[in-house]
Formats: sequence, C-alpha cells, structure tokens
Amino acid sequence: MDSLISTLAIWALPVVLAITLHEAAHGYVARHFGDPTADLAGRITLNPLRHIDPVGTILVPGGILVLSYLFGVGAVLFGWAKPVPVNFGRLRKPKADMLWVAAAGPFMNLLMALGWAILFRFAMAGELGVYDLPMMKMADAGMQINAMLMVLNLLPILPLDGGRIAFSLLPMHLARRFARLEPYGLPFLLVVIVFFREEFAAMLSPLIAGFRYLLGAIISS
Repeated sequence: MDSLISTLAIWALPVVLAITLHEAAHGYVARHFGDPTADLAGRITLNPLRHIDPVGTILVPGGILVLSYLFGVGAVLFGWAKPVPVNFGRLRKPKADMLWVAAAGPFMNLLMALGWAILFRFAMAGELGVYDLPMMKMADAGMQINAMLMVLNLLPILPLDGGRIAFSLLPMHLARRFARLEPYGLPFLLVVIVFFREEFAAMLSPLIAGFRYLLGAIISS
C-alpha cells in the first residue's frame, strides 16, 4: 500500500500540470488570434483548479495507475481536463488559425517534457541533495505523461488536436467531409484504448520512446 501511495504521489503533479497547462495553452493562443471566449471564462490561468475535470484529470489517470500497480498490466496512461471553450468562428482566419490553436496544447506538453528532462538531469547529477531520487522519479513521470499526451493528441482524429490540425491543412471540400467524422472520434478512441490497449500501446510506444531518446540527447549534449 505504501508503494502505491508513493506512486500516486509521484505522478499526481506531473499529470495535473500536463493536462491543465495543455488546456490553458489552447485558450491563450485562441485569444492571440482573436477569440476571447476562454479568457472571458477565466480559463487562461495556471491555476489547475480551473481546469481539473474530476473524472478525466483524477479518476481515470488514478484508476489506470492503480490497476497497473495491482495487476501488473501495461496500459496507456491518459486523461483530460475540462475542454477550454474556443469559438473558432471568432478567430481572424478560422480555418488557418485553428492549426495554431490546436498545436498549442501538444507544444505545451513538449515544453513541459523538456523542463522535466532538465530537472531529471539536475537530480541525476546530485544537484538536489536528499531530493535526488524522488525528483528523478517525478521528472521521469513528467517526461512520460507529457510524451504520451503529446503523441496521443497529435493523432489525426477529431476532436483531438491532431484532427484539428489535419482539418486546417486539408482543402475545404475534404475538410468538410473529415469534419463529419468528429462525433465518432472520441468513442472510437475509447473503444480502442479499452479493448485493444496492448495493440494501441505497441503502436504508440516507438513514437514515445523516440521522443524520450531525443530528450535524453538534448539534455546530455
């Protein structure tokens, strides 16, 4: 039980930051391109409490960690925050600017992964004293969850960020056809994660491992 509690404690901060700052980034970039909806709703903030979804931010990631610990099964750690409200019609160039709004979330995960990698290097070098080992574990968790969310959100499936990016890049006649798939995107993804988790994890693992390798190369150079 103590080991489970320590595992949850190590992962709690990285998971909450990864999910909530991802959403805040969407709102910030949307405001930059002309849509103040998220700003007016008070969602452009670093306060995690404004973004936390009890189910997606706490229950689902925590449940996955607990099940993985108890049964030793591999699983894709994922979660979500309250979606930041974005009115794409209020963007100055809705279809073109959608790309930057959508890309902001994964880009924030990239920055956080890099930040955790730098912290890992300091901890590994003994720069943090008695906090070396717990910080290494937390930094490793931070790199893992941010890599996972970045790769997962870049899948070209609506309503994921990768789907928004694909919509922005497609010619209008193809983008309209692609948009019709959005109601089925999230249910499809949940079915795949629940019933084909091993195959799904095997598909994402090389991408995540490659990203982790690049992080290691950057901080060790």
